[in-house]
Amino acid sequence: MLATRMGSEFVPSLNEGDIALQALRIPGTSLSQAIGMQTELEKTIKQFPEVDRVFAKIGTAEIATDPMPPNVADNFVILKPTSEWPDPSRSKTDLVEAMQTAVMKIPGNNYEFTQPIQMRFNELLSGVRSDVAVKVFGDDLDTLNTVAGEISEVLEKVDGAADVKVEQTTGLPMLTVQIDREKTARFGINVTDVQNTVAMAVGGQEAGVLFQGDRRFDITVRLPEALRNDLQAIARLPIQLPGNTAGSDMPLFVQLGDVASLDIAPGPNQISRENGKRRVVVTANVRGRDIGSFVADAQSQIQQKVKVPAGNWISWGGTFEQLQSASKRLQIVVPLSLFLVFLLLFIMFNNVRDGLIVFTGVPFALTGGILALWLRDIPLSISAGVGFIALSGVAVLNGLVMISFIRSLREEGMPLDKAIHDGAMTRLRPVLMTALVASLGFIPMAIATGTGAEVQRPLATVVIGGILSSTALTLLVLPILYRLTHRKEEEMNVTDQQAKPAYNT
Repeated sequence: MLATRMGSEFVPSLNEGDIALQALRIPGTSLSQAIGMQTELEKTIKQFPEVDRVFAKIGTAEIATDPMPPNVADNFVILKPTSEWPDPSRSKTDLVEAMQTAVMKIPGNNYEFTQPIQMRFNELLSGVRSDVAVKVFGDDLDTLNTVAGEISEVLEKVDGAADVKVEQTTGLPMLTVQIDREKTARFGINVTDVQNTVAMAVGGQEAGVLFQGDRRFDITVRLPEALRNDLQAIARLPIQLPGNTAGSDMPLFVQLGDVASLDIAPGPNQISRENGKRRVVVTANVRGRDIGSFVADAQSQIQQKVKVPAGNWISWGGTFEQLQSASKRLQIVVPLSLFLVFLLLFIMFNNVRDGLIVFTGVPFALTGGILALWLRDIPLSISAGVGFIALSGVAVLNGLVMISFIRSLREEGMPLDKAIHDGAMTRLRPVLMTALVASLGFIPMAIATGTGAEVQRPLATVVIGGILSSTALTLLVLPILYRLTHRKEEEMNVTDQQAKPAYNT
């Protein structure tokens, strides 16, 4: 019952000691403008006494391992050791909240707070930098953006959501040329000629090759940058009319504005695809709550409040996707491991009944591990799952020590109750030593506070709690189970001995 009410997560979030801050600006922001906004952002962050230094990456480097447009910047905030903070008792979560409040006052920016290693691992594992991603698939970008906006509004109201944002798919200023096909037909102009003229003037066209020694450079012809940004100058581009010569009375050219309408308006910033389908991603980080319960709550609210049109669908990604994948893998690995343990017990005892008696240590150990996690308010995770697997082996080992000794006493001819009593008393010390060594050895991991303690803590908590409960089972319950299962066998043996005739010699 406790396990069904506990939260779940893929791997506990490590406290890396530093902060990764991604600043997102309006698509099309120039590099000089982005650098100016970035300088102001870094000055604001440096005002915090806990910050040691700040540096950022903007745009695409020569070795493009992490390409980004000029309107996106990765900020790395290196913090001082906690002992050097004005208030050492202040948590990193409080610092992030205060920093977020301060930087939100800078106009023109949107932010996402995470950690450097966590950001990279999220990106490598699931393709997004945030903890949770809602992927909206479909064909029409306007519909995808509408659905994504509704989902982001719902996610912002879910308890534990932070840094909710929609992937920037629109907002890039683009030159739109709408060709009037009726006018081009009236002038006898081919639409391709109009398109080629615009492409040559704005994008450029290769006109030759320049050689310098063994180096070669393409010569590209296009309008100067000042004219490329002038809508009226582009509208005056000449389009040659077919069939007219210099000596005729008919005009040789018409202007581009005569056969097309030009406009600079926001257009698609990017079009992302996954498995061949267009997608828009809504991302969110989770703070102060486990990912499993957050996604369950978000899924129920989105299902109730967001209507996804036909032909579109939603899938969940991010760290939650890895949690689902690991959970499915554990659903195969754990039963297989337990089956192999039982198979080894059967081979040793050559008896299904005694194997099952020893195997009862596993559920008792799992119960103690779950109870310990619940008492410490630690959600289920992959590290806790590894602890359950290790715990099962220790629990079976203690039961095996006691039952095998009781069986050996019975094989020597000792009565059932006497063998159980002597076996339990004799094996009391070995069982306690095995349990204490395993549990005491994990105490430093259970109370650790250094780097990596977040991953160690669930594993150690599960092992300590499970060993305590399984030891109680081995010492108190296991002898009772053994007597209940072998009582009839003992009674039959006593009856057979009483029925044998006595002979005097």
